[in-house]
Amino acid sequence: MAVRVALVGAGVMGADHGRIIGTQMSGAILQVVCDADRERARTVADATGAISISSDPRAVIADKSVDAILIASPDATHGELTIAAIAAGKPVLCEKPLAPTSAECLKVLDAETASGRRLVQVGFMRRFDPAYVEMKAVLSRGDLGPPLMFHCFHRNVSAPSWFTSEMAITNSAPHEFDIARWMLDTDYSSISVFQPRSADAAKPGAPVLMVVETTAGQLVNIEVNNNATYGYDVRGELVGENGSVSLRSPTHSEVNLNLMQAVNYPKDWRPRFAEAYRIQNQAWINSIATGVAVGASAWDGYAATLIAEAGVHSLATAAPVKVAPISRPDLYR
Repeated sequence: MAVRVALVGAGVMGADHGRIIGTQMSGAILQVVCDADRERARTVADATGAISISSDPRAVIADKSVDAILIASPDATHGELTIAAIAAGKPVLCEKPLAPTSAECLKVLDAETASGRRLVQVGFMRRFDPAYVEMKAVLSRGDLGPPLMFHCFHRNVSAPSWFTSEMAITNSAPHEFDIARWMLDTDYSSISVFQPRSADAAKPGAPVLMVVETTAGQLVNIEVNNNATYGYDVRGELVGENGSVSLRSPTHSEVNLNLMQAVNYPKDWRPRFAEAYRIQNQAWINSIATGVAVGASAWDGYAATLIAEAGVHSLATAAPVKVAPISRPDLYR
């Protein structure tokens, strides 16, 4: 029997998720699209074949014709809606962040641990990206030796006028925070955040550089530049004692002309990570059928928000900030 999914949030991310669930998944149907803007919900529903629309997320979560919830609503609503889904006993795929603050994340952890089972998957889709999966496989083979450093950069074409340096840490970098932690299979102990002297602090998307230390003594450096202008570009290099493995953006074509070589960059994340989103969403649907949780857990969502909070504090104080997570509940071991 197909899993009947409710999509909560029909903005840019929600529309993409709706299209994937409605047109690219096996074992799932898009039961309802919910958004405060009913016209926007209708547009997504019409494009994806959803059965109905709504503007009341709590009614949708409680609806007995809905088996699972996909949350792509504004960040500030993620925690409360995830808790509502847990209370209803329904699996939920929540776009990152799990919640904007670590305190709110802890409320989600409390609700899920009280339920006694994993119901929450956080949308850190890079764990399903074929390039990152291949990098993890190379590390697991042991040829590189123990991992020492992970270099990451995350560049966007341009940032909107309201985008701040703090948002580069809380909105952009969590993907790097999660993928590095997953790749190295460790936790974080401290973070230091820097901005180049030449960066105009008032300019949207001014670049930031983060250096994160793990509990195992490894270093992760993350550059986020949301005003890179030339294209969307995400890369990484994992350095071990015996060698390194690099992640490069997939290239569909390479032009060699007039003594020059050129490649095209996408304008946003969608072409680069379309396959990762599709694999992630299918894995979520499959996990509902099997009862075996996959992907990033609520604990992983908490860990990403916790290090992001520390990063904002480091940026404000120009000093390293230590992180001290709570003891990991048995549900997430």
